[in-house]
Amino acid sequence: MCLAIPSKIVELDNFRAVVDVYGARREINLMLMPEEVGIGDYVLVHAGFAIQKVEEFVAMEALELISTIIEAVEKEDDPDLQIDTS
Repeated sequence: MCLAIPSKIVELDNFRAVVDVYGARREINLMLMPEEVGIGDYVLVHAGFAIQKVEEFVAMEALELISTIIEAVEKEDDPDLQIDTS
């Protein structure tokens, strides 16, 4: 299974961009993009490559869902939050 993370473009330089996700920034490659992108656009990033441009509301919905999943997993892994079912 592959997971592409919605990321906001904050810097552009030819076929490279810097994206922001949850405040973390990283450099990505734009060579696989079928269309032009600009600063402020959201793209799906997989394995360091932007693969598709997405609308902001779609990116926000996906990031909210990802946050919810992360929170649920963290609660599962926290022994102080475990319920004793024995």
